[in-house]
Amino acid sequence: MASFVTEVLASSGKLEKEDLSGKISKMSRKVEDTKEEVCEMMNKKYADFLPGLQGAEELMVRVDEVSKEMDVLKNYIENEVHQNLHVAVTEYAKLKQQLERNTIIIQILGHLKEFHNAMEESNKSIQDKNFVDAANQLERARASVIALKGWKTSQLPLLSALSTELTVQRENLIYHLGDEWKRLVIWRLPSSKGPKSFLRVELNMSHASSRDGEPKPPALLCSVLQALAIQGDLQHKFKLFSQVLLKNMLKPLVMYPSLSVSVTEQQDEGIVLALHCLEESNKERSAPSQVYSKLLLVLKTLHAYLLDVSIGDKKLSAILGELIWDEISQCIIHECLLYSIPSNSSQLEKYNTVIKETEEFEKSLKELEFLQGDSTDLLKYARDVNCHFASKKCKDVIVAARKLMTSKMHNTVKITPDYKLRLPKLPAPGTEVKVKQETTNEEMTIENSKQLSAWSLCLPACRISESVQQLMELALNTLFEAVGSSTYCALQLFYTVRNIFQLFYDVVPTYHKENLLKFPHLAAIQHNNCMYLAHHLLTLGHHFRTHLPEPHSEGIATFVDMVPGFKKLGELTFLQLAELLERLSTAHNFCNLDDEDNYIAASKAVRQDISSEDGEHLHTLCQTIIEEGPLVFIPLAEKNKNKKYQEEVPLYVKKWSTFKELVIVLRANLQEIVDRWADGKGPLAMEFCSSEVKNLIRALFQNTDRRAVALSKIK
Repeated sequence: MASFVTEVLASSGKLEKEDLSGKISKMSRKVEDTKEEVCEMMNKKYADFLPGLQGAEELMVRVDEVSKEMDVLKNYIENEVHQNLHVAVTEYAKLKQQLERNTIIIQILGHLKEFHNAMEESNKSIQDKNFVDAANQLERARASVIALKGWKTSQLPLLSALSTELTVQRENLIYHLGDEWKRLVIWRLPSSKGPKSFLRVELNMSHASSRDGEPKPPALLCSVLQALAIQGDLQHKFKLFSQVLLKNMLKPLVMYPSLSVSVTEQQDEGIVLALHCLEESNKERSAPSQVYSKLLLVLKTLHAYLLDVSIGDKKLSAILGELIWDEISQCIIHECLLYSIPSNSSQLEKYNTVIKETEEFEKSLKELEFLQGDSTDLLKYARDVNCHFASKKCKDVIVAARKLMTSKMHNTVKITPDYKLRLPKLPAPGTEVKVKQETTNEEMTIENSKQLSAWSLCLPACRISESVQQLMELALNTLFEAVGSSTYCALQLFYTVRNIFQLFYDVVPTYHKENLLKFPHLAAIQHNNCMYLAHHLLTLGHHFRTHLPEPHSEGIATFVDMVPGFKKLGELTFLQLAELLERLSTAHNFCNLDDEDNYIAASKAVRQDISSEDGEHLHTLCQTIIEEGPLVFIPLAEKNKNKKYQEEVPLYVKKWSTFKELVIVLRANLQEIVDRWADGKGPLAMEFCSSEVKNLIRALFQNTDRRAVALSKIK
């Protein structure tokens, strides 16, 4: 029996409307029947999970047959409609709409068929470990589901079941890929932290060899990686791998010089990358060359056995490089290159070796395709060694200067008029400068027949803080470092020296303020310090003038502008010495101390500069007087009978009780003094007035909040 399409094609001439309508109706019923059967089959398989392989295959064949018949009928009708357009436009349009609806249904059925076939092929490929084909088949199935969702007229209830099945199948593939990845790439990580814990870090990788004997990643690993890329999960998987690699292998190799890496080929376990300890290494930081060689060994091994796989237009090594480079380069900078910066300008030329090593390191990474582009932050940092040297040197100098400024001022050295700074020997200036200087000196000799005294412009004999002398030596050494350095470096060091003196001007009076107010002799030393610095700042710039570049805005390198400030600071400090002179003047040269007024004045003068050590010594001496003084009362020959008279010392020495109370105060703390005062009713109040007690407290204790509270209670 001839098929319906054959009958249509066999007819010739003009088709009657009724015949065509009948044939389309018959085709529509056939399409609907096929649709119902296909949907029922898909529901059973993906919603109800009922097996029916043979019936599914027969339905797929029927879908293909109906689809072909629809294509033939559609083409014929379109031609017939165009030929008879002037006869029955409306009738033929209705028939065409019905045909188009049938066409849509056929297309939906085609997508269902595509989904079914793709899922079946994906299952089979996963079982055969053909992961790339499985991933591609899932992409076909996903495209079919997307197409089904795109039909506005499509309201198939089984779309949700198809989407769920697709998700389940994708997760199944990802699980198998992850399982294979764990089998092919195995990490052994430490449970604790610290340098020694990294000795347990190992990375085991399976490997294969090509015909020429070169190592390469195994085919199964390539399949796993490519399938992960197709499914869009490769970036996530490699991000996790890169984080473990950075944390447990690459960064430790940079940070700990005692760690090294070895590559071992084991017949059953593949290639093993393992960290081990260098027993002879006792350095705090690794040299750049050592860091580069260790990192390259790891990355070359990874490239050979894992990363030499193309994913699209990229190698896997390029993907890993994008994930780790920023972090590992910053680690190299801060944990290695930073500490390799020379601390002396004479070593800067040798640093070219480090720059070349860095260039070779980056060149090797580009060959392995870990790096893209021409220059990176790592190489820029190495090339900017002059800037980093200047910054490091300036920081070290400022730290050393601040340490000197906050040290004790009372350790002094004597400065005599013939004292001279130990100026470093500088290279000879240019020929023009020599000629100019010689001419100038000759002219000066002719014009000045009378020479100045050898003691002219010399600093008077005095004592200055040892720390200030060391501060000037630090400034001289820093300026000497600037000589012969690059323009940028020399300028930075010059301004650092100026900052040293500015820091002294700002820090010392503030940091030592309390001691300068409390101890006038320190104020005198500070005055000498300021005058000492001002004296040498007059000529310091002149000595280095021809060897330093000129600052951009200030003109020649000089320190003369700072001299007035230091002199003024010294003068202000010297005014505090008037207080010391006033105190000493009240002592009346310590004469006639048997007079009560003179004794009180002398006592007051001395007690305004009582340190804790001096107070302890005074207490010891006074305690000796208390213990042995009464023994002078021996009016009777028998010693045992004199005890009565010795206990009556206060009757004969009017200030004996006052003296004993003073000895107690010398070793008492603030609270004990307040307790003995007892709001003017205690034993201390019986011997001293409130002003005397307050003066004793001010002399014995530093100016603190506790002292202020104690003073407020003495009324």
